[in-house]
Amino acid sequence: MFGSDPLEELVIPDGTHVKEHDLDTEGDVLVGGQSTVELGVRGDNVIAGERVEFGGDIEAESDCRLDMWCDVDGNVLVGQDAYLGERVHITGQLIVSGDLDIGDDVDIERGFEANGWIVIRNPMPTIVFLFVYLSQLLRIGEEEAAEEVAEEFLADDREVEPVVVPRGADVSDDAWRVSTPATVGDDCRMHGNVRATDIEVGADTEIFGSLRAKEDIRVGSGTVVHGDVTTKTGDVVVAPQSHVRGDISCEDCNLSEAAEVDGAIRARGETNFTAVPEGFGAAASDAEATTTSTDGESEAATADLEAAVVPFGTGELAAETAPAVVPLSESERDWNDPVATNGDGVEGVIADAEKQ
Repeated sequence: MFGSDPLEELVIPDGTHVKEHDLDTEGDVLVGGQSTVELGVRGDNVIAGERVEFGGDIEAESDCRLDMWCDVDGNVLVGQDAYLGERVHITGQLIVSGDLDIGDDVDIERGFEANGWIVIRNPMPTIVFLFVYLSQLLRIGEEEAAEEVAEEFLADDREVEPVVVPRGADVSDDAWRVSTPATVGDDCRMHGNVRATDIEVGADTEIFGSLRAKEDIRVGSGTVVHGDVTTKTGDVVVAPQSHVRGDISCEDCNLSEAAEVDGAIRARGETNFTAVPEGFGAAASDAEATTTSTDGESEAATADLEAAVVPFGTGELAAETAPAVVPLSESERDWNDPVATNGDGVEGVIADAEKQ
């Protein structure tokens, strides 16, 4: 029922933006024990294990739970309830919109505010509380209620996947160092180098840093990596329309013909260039086909038009025209009029024309 450890992998869900000093996501943030996160954190629920260090403010729209010996270098703003284990240290201010469950020897340097109940005790860890609660429900025969609680806590059908930082991780604006696999979703934006056992990056993601792993690295389509892609013993797969702005070092390299690499490719084994999958870039083909079709229609329409200039004597004019030269006897002008011939008559006009 419980499956594998949810904190055994670094997970950056789709649409997450990791700025230079803050991690901003619409979902939850889960941080394993003994980790260092030198960033501020903004999310729905923020949950941290014991001895986790945060280098910035924490903003939780819902609940925030910090286990014992956690250290926050900043303020903690909580939209609902807050749970602080013993010996938690906060250098800034704690503001809680709901209830505050606080342990012994908690140090909040700039004080705290809570709109709900304030209970001073040592909150038990979340997983321990879950087991105790389920065991009590089963003991009194409420099996259906226990099943509903378990499904609510362990369900995988969340609208937004959480950011998961595994135990013992070191996260900063310079590097994300974990001893587990790392998965970065689609349409993400990250600052810092990624160091993991193996790395998978989704589509249309931009990483301002390098990727380094012991095993395989996979870069999704449309992704830009502003650094090197290096693996010690694994392979590198680069999808179409990806852009690696550094070098690639690996065992075998599978590079799409539609991908771009600015640096050198150093493969100890084979380097394969894979063809673009069928149907990839269909929109461009459709646009080209539309242009061709339009050009064909234009040519057909042009063929139906008559030429504006034709050789002399071959064209036909629909309008009635008078000849440019007519005999004197057929002329409409009265050549006997002295005004028309300046008093010289027709013979004088002809004589002057012959002299010229």
